[in-house]
Amino acid sequence: MNTLQRIIVATDFSLHATHAVQRAALLAQQCGAELHLLHIVYPLNLYPGQDIAAEFLLDEQALQAEGGNRLDLLATMLREQYDITVEDVTRIGRAHTEIAEYAAVKAADLIVVGARGENPVLNLLLGATTSRLLRVASCPVLVVKNTATVPYRQVIAAVDLSPESMTLPAFAVAVAPGASIEALFIFDSRQAAAMGASTFQKYHTSVQADAEKRLEAMVSKLGDAHVTHRILTGYPATRICEQASAQHAELIVMGRHSKSGLENWLLGSVSKDVSQTAPCDVLIISLYGTCSDLTLYRCMAGTDS
Repeated sequence: MNTLQRIIVATDFSLHATHAVQRAALLAQQCGAELHLLHIVYPLNLYPGQDIAAEFLLDEQALQAEGGNRLDLLATMLREQYDITVEDVTRIGRAHTEIAEYAAVKAADLIVVGARGENPVLNLLLGATTSRLLRVASCPVLVVKNTATVPYRQVIAAVDLSPESMTLPAFAVAVAPGASIEALFIFDSRQAAAMGASTFQKYHTSVQADAEKRLEAMVSKLGDAHVTHRILTGYPATRICEQASAQHAELIVMGRHSKSGLENWLLGSVSKDVSQTAPCDVLIISLYGTCSDLTLYRCMAGTDS
């Protein structure tokens, strides 16, 4: 079930990026994958319409040379410490765009990034690179928040019973082989507002019974993997984070369904809320990705149809 062959990790040499690099190297070591270490030089004059002080408009070549030297040293250290294949690359441009494009060209199986970057000017003017990357990346994105010293041991895979989301526990097994994985379905209690108490209770009972059957069938297809399932009620983002805290989970795996930019801006999304507030790392997988992506996940779960 090991499918990770090429992992991309982006670094700006901040503390959060260091955590991401450590986790990516550990995953590459676990899965026998090659690691691509990517540093983006992002001169602020690429962003028109902003009044940016001259002190921030540094020479691109100097920035690239400095970043390249630091990247070479980091790549050498990772090769020696983890005994993995590492390719290091520097590019110039908008960070989220360059990361997504590089991952697409290399047919990456996973992008790993830190929860925040080092440049407060960019964060204020442009918004977080990670949140932008989640909107444009075509492969799974792992948002790393904590120091990585050991492989993942406790993982939550949040599902919504859609055929695509039911493949997420299988992907969790691939990313965290040997971990205890809980497939978690949250019955959204906000639906009660549109129903009477009696109708809502009947609907809740029906959905719960159906969810039990589907989750049990999904777990049985994963063979010897350490996968259990749980059903809770509440607001999904809040309950997922609460359960992660209660179980001391180190990783949450979840999907992201298609929404327009306006819908995300006005309504937010469960994946966005969880990635921002979860106490642990979050792996977000697009559930409206390419056919090859979805076929891969279904094959891993034994549900290709």
